[in-house]
Amino acid sequence: MKIQKRHIVLTALILALSAAVFINWRFSDSDSSLVKDVSKELGVATYVNADVATKDEVANVSKNVTSTDEYFAKASLEREEAQDKAIETAQQTLKLTENSEEEKALALEQLQKLEDNFINQSNIESVLKGKGFSQCLCFITDESCTVSVPKNELKDNAPLIIKDVVLSHHKIDFNNITIIEV
Repeated sequence: MKIQKRHIVLTALILALSAAVFINWRFSDSDSSLVKDVSKELGVATYVNADVATKDEVANVSKNVTSTDEYFAKASLEREEAQDKAIETAQQTLKLTENSEEEKALALEQLQKLEDNFINQSNIESVLKGKGFSQCLCFITDESCTVSVPKNELKDNAPLIIKDVVLSHHKIDFNNITIIEV
């Protein structure tokens, strides 16, 4: 009698487990059609318990990401053009034979400062990207430094990280470092 009860319970458990597997398989098959309808967008994050985002909200997030990317691309291109023009002007001053040796020495000194600033800008940007910033731009002058970073990446300790990186690569006063959120 005891053995029969065990067999009945075991058979009931096996049937319940089989029914659960079948129901899971059946519902997961119908869910795959829902997943196919949803378009995937790279870089768009959603929270697990968040409400379902509308297409307009997703488009606004994509537009903001694009406008930030466009800003950094445009600003980088403009900076490179300005740097190339400054280097060309300094090199032309060096090539002119009618300039005095003092003017040539001054032009050479300015050219060296420009190259040092360009190298420092590049180094600061590379280190900041290594520290977790997806994009950044650094503009260095003799008296100041301006760093542009995306607004969503400026956390609590980010200004200190940025200023530490700038101070380690360029001799400048701590108060002359400006951080711009884009």
